[in-house]
Amino acid sequence: VPVVESGGGLVQAGGSLNLTCVVSAGTARLSAMGWYRQAPGQQREMVATIISGASTNYGAFVKGRFTIPRDNAKDTIFLQMNNLQPEDTAVYYCNAQFFLPSYDLWGQGTQVTVSS
Repeated sequence: VPVVESGGGLVQAGGSLNLTCVVSAGTARLSAMGWYRQAPGQQREMVATIISGASTNYGAFVKGRFTIPRDNAKDTIFLQMNNLQPEDTAVYYCNAQFFLPSYDLWGQGTQVTVSS
């Protein structure tokens, strides 16, 4: 499996979780990576993305609570989530984008559940 997430789980409101995503194929043409989430009955939405280098972008709901560090040497990104709230409950997916040719891959998702 070329894109694998880990680190989801159950946490109380106000708590923290760290997610990890490792890309293991096509890494020489990896251009961007990101985290997306999908709650039951909702559309998938962007949480955070990072392109080659360090340019990051966050969903409006993040409000400074999450960061997306990247370890280029290991083709790995993380999602450090603080002050989690019940509305953050969702399946979190990692996305990897490649160039030449242009395509992207998704991980299988990891469940994050925040209890009130």
